[in-house]
Order: sequence, then C-alpha cells, then structure tokens
Amino acid sequence: MIFDEWMKYKGLSQSSISKYSGAIDGVLSEWAINNGIISGPIKSISSKKNFQLIAQEISKLQIYIERNARGHNMYSSALSNYAEFLGENFENDIESDIDEIFADSTVIETEKISLIKSRIGQGAFRQKLIGYWNCCSATKLKDINFLIASHIKPWKLSSNAERLDVFNGLLLTPNLDLAFDSGLITFDENGSINISPRFAEPEKLGITSDLHVSLAKNHEKYMSYHRNFVYLSA
Repeated sequence: MIFDEWMKYKGLSQSSISKYSGAIDGVLSEWAINNGIISGPIKSISSKKNFQLIAQEISKLQIYIERNARGHNMYSSALSNYAEFLGENFENDIESDIDEIFADSTVIETEKISLIKSRIGQGAFRQKLIGYWNCCSATKLKDINFLIASHIKPWKLSSNAERLDVFNGLLLTPNLDLAFDSGLITFDENGSINISPRFAEPEKLGITSDLHVSLAKNHEKYMSYHRNFVYLSA
C-alpha cells in the first residue's frame, strides 16, 4: 500500500492527502537532499527507524522551522503521518531484526548467518524456495533473477525454525511480494488468490483474480496465519 492510499483508508481528507504527499515528495525531500541529510527522495526510505532519524534532522533546519510555523504545522504533520505509515507497512524493519539476531546470545554464529540471510531473502532459505517452486509461485515466471523469497508468516513473528522452513515461503515477483507482505493479497486453502478491498487497481500491476498457488498441506498453518493476521480483509 502506498502512502496516499494509506492516508485515504486512515480517513484523511483529499486536501490533507494532497498536501502531505506533496510535501513529502516535494520540499521536504528537497530540503533534506540540499542539506546533505539524505541523497535521494524521502519515499525511497522504507525503514521507520532510519526515517525518524532523518525527520529529526529535517526538523532542525531553519527553513523547515519557518515554513512549518507559517503553514500551521503542516510539514510536521506530513512527517508524522509518514512515520506512522512506515510503522504499519514496514513493521518488520530489516535493520532492527538483524540487530536483534546479533544480540541473541542463545543463537550460535553459524545459525545467525543463516537467519540473517533468511531475513533478507537470500542464502539457504531462498535456495530452498527455488528448489521447491522452480518459478514464481503464482505467475509461473521462471527467471529467478526477478523473484523474491517471501515469508508467509511474517519473519518477525516466526520462530527461528519457522524462519528457515521452506513451507513458510513463496517465490514471488516483486509486485506480488510487496502486495503479499502488505496484506493486500492472500491465498485461500485451495491456493486461490484473495484481493483486499483496500487494494486500488490491482490489475494495473498484473494482479488478477485468476492467480493461484499450489499449496501443500504443510503450507496451511502459515497461510492461515497470513489470512487471519496479515491480510487486510476490510
């Protein structure tokens, strides 16, 4: 789900959506880039943790302080809403998860490496999924260079064993991976796709109601979790 859609479903007016999105895309990104805070647009940031640090630096800029005061705190509201958006859509922040792995004294070093590679969709977990699916789980695209190893039950909420379990994964094209991780799509017990009513114009991304994955019995405990706790059913 993109920032504009998130604000819409949060109940913000179209006027506020346009102002906040325009501020994030426009002057807030410009101020941050021009002052050496970031090297690219704000919307390229997917980590809430990183964004909060960046937002703190932006809020110290004199131009921000002056314009925010004149704009009745419009810019601070834009930053606050974007932080909340990242918190809801990217709550399984990769950097913090990796830090957590390193800090866990109960996990041996070799297992830490496997878990970290699993978290970023690489290593043994990805190879297991390629071996199992041999193509995109839904579209059957065979070029594995385009495919992402996606956990069904979110990585953050899985045990170490679940994080490495081949049945807790789908091999997906980037558009399907993002939609699946965001809860905009899921799959029923028969493998048929369910598309969230919150998903605006999924067909423009090639996501249609005829997509299907061939699920084994061992997938169901993970997919059931996804349907009940990740999927945006309303």
